[in-house]
Amino acid sequence: MGYIMDLRKIVGSRPIIMAGANVILLDSKKRMLLQLRKDNNCWGLPGGSLEMGETLEEVAKRELREETGLVANTLVLFNIFSGEEYYYKYPHGDEVYNVIATYVCTDYSGVMEKDESEVKALKFFELNKLPIEISPPEIPIINLFIDSGE
Repeated sequence: MGYIMDLRKIVGSRPIIMAGANVILLDSKKRMLLQLRKDNNCWGLPGGSLEMGETLEEVAKRELREETGLVANTLVLFNIFSGEEYYYKYPHGDEVYNVIATYVCTDYSGVMEKDESEVKALKFFELNKLPIEISPPEIPIINLFIDSGE
């Protein structure tokens, strides 16, 4: 998150537009991988912000690998999300308007291992048994995915 950290040194906690990507990773039983985030103590999708020169697909693959230890062999673009409902104020005060490219991954490899600095836990959930404490900007993304029946 070097670019955003550098930008925050200039603008402080004021709202910024933050582009990034996340991954809806499904196992062979069609269960969704979620991570319990350390920053807001909510479950969310693996993902993060765009670095200079990166493509959105590269962000999705990098963040998935960094946060979960898993490697996306194939990603399929699900949707691009932006607008008022993707505004978020982090617990430490930074404000963002997210622009999020969400990818679906069912073809992956590796051994699941959480990033100790960002993730409290990793767990696969059945789509009809997701936890209540979902990170706010990801609620509409996950709901749209479930409603789409993909």
